[in-house]
Amino acid sequence: MILEGMRILITGSSRGIGAAIARLAKKNGAKVILHGKKESAALKSLSTELGSEYVTCDVSDEQEVRAVVLGLEEKGENIDVLINSAGINLSKPFLEQSGESWNETFMVNVMGTVNFSKAVLIKMLQREKGRIINISSIRGYQNTSGSPAYAASKAAIINLTASMAKEFAPSILINAVAPGFTNTEMTRQTMTERTKRQISEIPVGRLAEPEEIAEVALFLASEKAKYITGQTIIVDGGYSLKR
Repeated sequence: MILEGMRILITGSSRGIGAAIARLAKKNGAKVILHGKKESAALKSLSTELGSEYVTCDVSDEQEVRAVVLGLEEKGENIDVLINSAGINLSKPFLEQSGESWNETFMVNVMGTVNFSKAVLIKMLQREKGRIINISSIRGYQNTSGSPAYAASKAAIINLTASMAKEFAPSILINAVAPGFTNTEMTRQTMTERTKRQISEIPVGRLAEPEEIAEVALFLASEKAKYITGQTIIVDGGYSLKR
């Protein structure tokens, strides 16, 4: 996988899958631009580790996002690949989920993807070239349901990916990755007895490591994936097959 010289902006890249993608992209020759909602210690540490620039903004705020992308473009940092990895999981049982948490989940997971995509697409369309990779989840599929607000937002990402791919082909390729249970802080924070039982059913016999999700995301960013668009690739160790 060669990403030499590509400018790759990764939202939500201070930890978890986003950070793994950033490290692997840098290792493969990309110029990585990190993103976090705020200037956290984790974001600054990763920036130092990789020697990479970072930006901060609330992905759910369209004006903040546009200002960040314009700032990069004014410095000549036109984005070749956008990876929408920022996301939250506030899910509770359906009857316990407040309207406020539904709204926040969709504003970050769905509108965050929309806002950053809109911002980078302007220049990508002018150059007639670009890639967008969205991070969905196996929770976005009916046969692996659970965590209703989170699942609904990730189902929206799958549909959004296909719709955008149709609209912006052939010059802009847009795909998604749907990870299964992955060894991240988010997974550990939302672990329940039900989740533990589900993990025990994974045919491969373990959680995914973030680096394994990163490999698939960056394959879609590479020239090896120049005939793939509108697809969501499931990376779940076979879990969805058992459902």
